[in-house]
Amino acid sequence: MPRRQVPYSPVPYIGASARQVEHVLSLLRGRRGKTVDLGSGDGRIVLAAHRCGLRPAVGYELNPWLVGLARLHAWRAGCLHSVCYLREDLWKVSLRDCYNVSVFLAPSVLPFLEDKLRAELPTGARVASGRFPLPTWQPVAVVGEGFDRVWAYDIHGDGPSLSPWEVPVQATPESGSTSILKAPISQAS
Repeated sequence: MPRRQVPYSPVPYIGASARQVEHVLSLLRGRRGKTVDLGSGDGRIVLAAHRCGLRPAVGYELNPWLVGLARLHAWRAGCLHSVCYLREDLWKVSLRDCYNVSVFLAPSVLPFLEDKLRAELPTGARVASGRFPLPTWQPVAVVGEGFDRVWAYDIHGDGPSLSPWEVPVQATPESGSTSILKAPISQAS
């Protein structure tokens, strides 16, 4: 299926809240592999991911002022040489080696992002989408309420949707937030 042409649509910068960062990290905790934040803004998710052991941690941001601010935050945290912030167009970077992806983007670009993620992410990758869910994918986990909600999507060999053998295993309300987690009944090794 040919990829749709992404219309130019600037995404306004709205920094992730502490709760949003916490929710993204809870959905990525314990995972391995390269972690990227697409549209990384001031870099807070990349820095927090690195601190939680998600390495390497890379932020892609088009706005040069935000890239500079992210690097300043990393320098202040003593992590300047441990994290990477690149001034890149997220539509032009390859995600083929990324296993953990964070996105906080406007709903208008999410259908196009689905196409890119589906075409490029390897099997086993997880996408954490904040503020807005991916429009056609089924989440494997949802954490938080309202503005702080974050959806997680796993990339399977047959695409980013639930397989028939996946069932809910936990639902845990946490201080005003809801969690819905799903996992396979069994895994063959």
